[in-house]
Amino acid sequence: MDLVGGPLDGRLLDVTGWSGEQRAEGALLITDRGLCGAGGRALYSPIEADGEGPFLWIGDTA
Repeated sequence: MDLVGGPLDGRLLDVTGWSGEQRAEGALLITDRGLCGAGGRALYSPIEADGEGPFLWIGDTA
């Protein structure tokens, strides 16, 4: 799954084996590149409601 925007822009997330429901929820990914620095997390959610297509950056959290 393509990640669009934010600290992980242009990277790919392997969602092999994820259910449709899991893909629809998106992902909270640990990164040291976000606004919160090392150990922070970046939230990505699918652009489309069915979880298909790229994940769009929503924001960062500690």
